[in-house]
Amino acid sequence: MPYGSEPPQKLRENLIYHGRKFDFEANRLRLPNQSEGDWECIRHPGGALAVPLTNDGKLAIVRQYRFAAQGRLLEFPAGTIEVGESPESTIEREIQEEVGYVGTTWRKLGEFFLAPGYSDEIIYAFLATDLTKLEVPPTQDEDEDIEVVLMTPDEVETAILNGEMTDGKSMAAFLLAKPYL
Repeated sequence: MPYGSEPPQKLRENLIYHGRKFDFEANRLRLPNQSEGDWECIRHPGGALAVPLTNDGKLAIVRQYRFAAQGRLLEFPAGTIEVGESPESTIEREIQEEVGYVGTTWRKLGEFFLAPGYSDEIIYAFLATDLTKLEVPPTQDEDEDIEVVLMTPDEVETAILNGEMTDGKSMAAFLLAKPYL
């Protein structure tokens, strides 16, 4: 059997923290080469992200406060996949809640790990088109501070290159969506 095809053996698993959005565990593993070590991992149910393209060619983006970054970041609307929910239903809900649109046409752009060095979180990215604006503006969750910003694809690209948009998942999704914009 070639090296790398055999999975590591889990010798010990220790759940350090069980939270609302993720778990943190520390594991002792034996690698196929027989070396042992400790690995920490954030276990996350995954997230879904939309690149919402309005009928007039603008992208609906949110500027929201992120505690870990200690500031407001430009991001595409996204959310955590709830128990029993599909990525598609998660993002349909999130674009309504965060930017106030309903998407009619959806294209899966891809999926990617957010930070595979310490987390198993996968982001499922979609392009949402044929948008309809909700008549009643969305009500923000009590733990959210969101401002909706409409930008052209060129403005988003400039914001990425100038360091104004620094959210990795949004930059990756923009790259995946670019051929369709």
